[in-house]
Amino acid sequence: MAEKTLRDLIDGIETVRATLTDDSRAAAIERLARRGKLSARTRLDRLVDPGTFDEIGGLVAAEEDGIGAGPARTLSPADGVVVGTARIDGRPVVVFSQDFSVFGGSIGRLGSAKIQRALGLAIGRGLPLIMILDGGGHRIQDGQDARHFANANATFHNFARASGWVPMVALMLGAGFAGPTNYAGTADCVVMVRGLSTMGIAGPALVKAATGEDVDGMELGGTDIQVDQQGIADLGVASEDEALAAARRFLSYLPSNARAAQQLVDHPRPIAPIDDSLLDLVPVSTRKAYDVRKVLALVADPGSLFELKPTFAPNMVTALARLGGRPVGFIANQALRLGGMINANACDKGAHFIALCDAFGLPLVSFIDVPGFSIGSSAERTGLGRRSAKLVFEWGHASVPRVSIVLRKGYGLGYFAMAGGRSFAADASFAWPSAEICAMSIEGAIDVAFRKEYEAAPDPMAHRQAMIAETRARIGALRGAEGFGIDDVIDPRDTRRRVIEIFDSVQPRRPNDHPPKYRSIAPI
Repeated sequence: MAEKTLRDLIDGIETVRATLTDDSRAAAIERLARRGKLSARTRLDRLVDPGTFDEIGGLVAAEEDGIGAGPARTLSPADGVVVGTARIDGRPVVVFSQDFSVFGGSIGRLGSAKIQRALGLAIGRGLPLIMILDGGGHRIQDGQDARHFANANATFHNFARASGWVPMVALMLGAGFAGPTNYAGTADCVVMVRGLSTMGIAGPALVKAATGEDVDGMELGGTDIQVDQQGIADLGVASEDEALAAARRFLSYLPSNARAAQQLVDHPRPIAPIDDSLLDLVPVSTRKAYDVRKVLALVADPGSLFELKPTFAPNMVTALARLGGRPVGFIANQALRLGGMINANACDKGAHFIALCDAFGLPLVSFIDVPGFSIGSSAERTGLGRRSAKLVFEWGHASVPRVSIVLRKGYGLGYFAMAGGRSFAADASFAWPSAEICAMSIEGAIDVAFRKEYEAAPDPMAHRQAMIAETRARIGALRGAEGFGIDDVIDPRDTRRRVIEIFDSVQPRRPNDHPPKYRSIAPI
């Protein structure tokens, strides 16, 4: 028998590696297709730049015990998770993709080790992490053994370490109950596919076994719940390809890590005024609604507005954008929904967005048209008192530049919570000529403070209207500028230029002015 050469050994390894391809697993890939799913490897191919994926741990095979009859590599190729490094738009990233065709995407012992390896690489090299999630939590066949499970592992410790250091994206492309939901909970952007994706702490089978409740996956944790109602996921899209595109676009605004250079795009200076059409978008009357997203789109570099959580708490708009080629974050009150009033969900949404932008060095622009916070017993039952504190808490901790612009209403505590005036040391505080700035709605203030006075008048309603008119004359933009509560009243068409000039001139971070504490305690 001829002695084997190195070429023979290479051929042998490549023969084994070939068993991992989709072509070699036609039956498993066909079963995925019948479920309307792409394979783990196809997803990666469509996500990253062509020819850049280098796999890590592809030759891993699950231990023989506990997984059924047959060769381990055939039953559990790569132990159900494809891990590697690649490039997206030329930038290096770390990626992993759960393989639903391997024990329903459940996480085995070595698959878990590979995920931890991906986290370690992302943290150590300072690279974005993209998770393509499609499966359950621990593989039951592996996990019901204290010899293994008692050890736990450092996965969630490392997710916490990665948070705010590298961008993390979770694409929920199928069943994502248990472990994948916990992974996604630490991510900066979570995308689901409508009609395909689910999330939740436990899937229908476990819920049935533990509680007796009979509920289907979509009802338990589909996009209607997790995107639109709960806001746990940021985007609900129509297809897997749209989800992959959303991940690429999200990353295009962010640096590779918190210390890396921003993703600047060349943009000519000086900045031209915004088109006159802007003047027709915002009615002067505070009783008329308008879509603030149209305002944001005109202020931003053309085509650069990318809204996050558009269907959750739509009374608050949060969007990534570019100004003069620089990535920024926009946060705005939406008059079309609840008149722009801030409720508990809007507080959570805004606070998370401020933290995201601050972590990765994106300046913030606050567009203010707020009648105040939601009030009443129903509002209190949402924990608004504590959840509203999250919003001001994040402004108080942010170190990035920020500019506030009052478009129309800047009322009450809502004005503070949107960084109006001098509340959070804005690098510039502007108002449009249409702005009204005061402690509460004019009508409400008159009714609370002066009811006895106008009711005692010969014509109470006429006296009330006169008091309203007198008060309105004292809350306009010019009055705010006279008292130096704002820096200037600006022509709306100059908004873009003024903000860009400020961000061109300020330092990217402001010094920490907090006392020498170890950490702040976030509101629940």
